[in-house]
Amino acid sequence: MPDENTQMTVDGELLRARREHEGLSRAVLGGLVARSEDWVKKVERGERTVRSLAMIVRLARVLGCRDVAELTRAEVSVPIVDGGRVSHPGVAALRSAVHAPLFAAAGTPEDVGELAGRVRQAWDVWHRARDQRTAVATVLPGLIAAGHATVRAAEGAEKRRAAVILSETYALAQQYAAHIVEPELYWVIVDRARMAAEQADDPVALASAAWIMGNGLRVAGHTEEALRMVADAADTLRPQLEGGSDRLRGTFGSLCLHAAVTAAQDGRDGDAWRWHGEADRTAANLGAAYAHPWTMFGTGNVTVHAVTIGADLRTPGIAMQQLADTDPAAIPSLERRSRLFLDAAKAEHIRREKASALQYLRLAYETSPEAARYVPSGRALAADLARTATGALSYTARQLADDIGIAA
Repeated sequence: MPDENTQMTVDGELLRARREHEGLSRAVLGGLVARSEDWVKKVERGERTVRSLAMIVRLARVLGCRDVAELTRAEVSVPIVDGGRVSHPGVAALRSAVHAPLFAAAGTPEDVGELAGRVRQAWDVWHRARDQRTAVATVLPGLIAAGHATVRAAEGAEKRRAAVILSETYALAQQYAAHIVEPELYWVIVDRARMAAEQADDPVALASAAWIMGNGLRVAGHTEEALRMVADAADTLRPQLEGGSDRLRGTFGSLCLHAAVTAAQDGRDGDAWRWHGEADRTAANLGAAYAHPWTMFGTGNVTVHAVTIGADLRTPGIAMQQLADTDPAAIPSLERRSRLFLDAAKAEHIRREKASALQYLRLAYETSPEAARYVPSGRALAADLARTATGALSYTARQLADDIGIAA
């Protein structure tokens, strides 16, 4: 069993051999991972160390590797195949709503308060439904159309308030669209959320937009840019925490958790736990009953992220210790609760405890089938377990992979 504190780094010789095998120049490889030709050269020569798991995965994916171990010589397995992107039946309607003509009567203006209530209800459905994408797919196109129509029709303070609600609508659309739509549509949705927040001229809405933009950057592997964006937003809100509204403090806490996970994915353990500690203090000040209406920031979500950080830092012992101190029933969001079990499965997989990994992955699937099916890390783990499990576990792994939608 490998040491749980193993620090993976890119092996320069392996990187060069794989790059040459794929017929890529240093300049081309650097461009594909948003780095310079000189950066690639220094990594290959051992003059620069790459410890960021996010960057290692990006390099492995670009070079067609099945596992990051092909670039690291590490004993720890991190499969990167995800069985292909899986779409959802509601994508076509969402795409039509996002690309609706600007001058057509695509929606009817609504009372801003009533529209806000409908958007918050949709967020509540997202967190409480086992199949959250299916549950919100039918209402999202209409909310987008109504949101744009309401912003156009409103004036003054009501227009700015409507823009806040439209930004929250696109935040929900981003959560729905993650991993299941083409990058072009995904980034249009992210940018619309930002533009609506800018139109609102509301600091908290702008900070929330930074959370949304940070999600997109992190998914794309741009961890440094994502961390900078959410850290700047948190720094903007921090002076207003004392005496600030629950909305402001909840948004600040959400940004802290975002920064914590992003830092963990970049291998920055000190920064990750520092941001997590700040989020923990913020959640404690808000009280055990508080949960942000759409990020679900609160005491329960803070514990979920502690497990995530432990898994992302490749310290599975810490992740499982955090899990032991967590009551899953205290997490109001089924989507977040499923993520908790998925991260536990990832941690056990790092320790090569396949039986335990299968158990937690099954719990993730049973808690929210769509959260496991549409998240690449869930699909990748199911595929790898189905491929590598032996004996009696092999049947269980293949059955679970079939449930998740992976061809075992």
